[in-house]
Amino acid sequence: MTSSTHHLHPTGLCTLVGAGPGDPELLTLKALKAIQAATVLLVDDLVSDEIVAYARPGARIVHVGKRGGCKSTPQEFIEKLMIMAVREGENVVRLKGGDPFIFGRGGEEVEHLQAAGITVKVINGITAGLAAVTSLGVPLTHRLHAHGVVFITGHAKPGDSGTDWRALADTAHKAKLTLVIYMGVSGSRHIQDELLTALPATTPVAVIQSASLPTQRHIVCTLAELRASVEHEHLASPSVIVVGDVLQGLLALQQTPQAVQAA
Repeated sequence: MTSSTHHLHPTGLCTLVGAGPGDPELLTLKALKAIQAATVLLVDDLVSDEIVAYARPGARIVHVGKRGGCKSTPQEFIEKLMIMAVREGENVVRLKGGDPFIFGRGGEEVEHLQAAGITVKVINGITAGLAAVTSLGVPLTHRLHAHGVVFITGHAKPGDSGTDWRALADTAHKAKLTLVIYMGVSGSRHIQDELLTALPATTPVAVIQSASLPTQRHIVCTLAELRASVEHEHLASPSVIVVGDVLQGLLALQQTPQAVQAA
């Protein structure tokens, strides 16, 4: 009877914490406090060592890598670890790259933990799609160029047909939307071909790898040049692809020296 009561009334805590895009200075104060208070941290692959270093001495740190195309810890196992640790009275922090609720599977984790009778807190983090364009000095929305922004994944789960890129391109063109595509580099040829059915070939595109980190690299090109530019510069995951007229000024700046050289 004692054990079942213990399971119904867990003494531990569980918090999903957004670690932001990588730069430790982009952590929120709330996230920093949660990391410092944790006794157990389950850490995603994309969280930088500098952020993990904020953990208090003696905290148990478990690396549970979740990166596209790489060997990763099964989601079910991560959720079981979280539940077990909370029931043992630990202060558990699930430390996730970016924001837990934007392509971080945070929604699934909250559902599983709540089903197990565990209350979960969530602390937002700056998502990579926002940090990436900000690092280039470009907004995601602009009164002249973009009335809204769409965050979307370029990686469909097995058995899913994935995004209807043609319909999205048509909507983006008509409604003046900026597209921010996560996990899209490996499928950039398909994405480019589909978007070109409704967006002009001259639409500006940026691809930003490792946003906010010292290793950040990026390209700016037109939609027609997307795949060739990605291959030429050997850009890889984790990268964000941004498509839209908010990048017009950046593209014009890049093209000016070429025009001068050609003359």
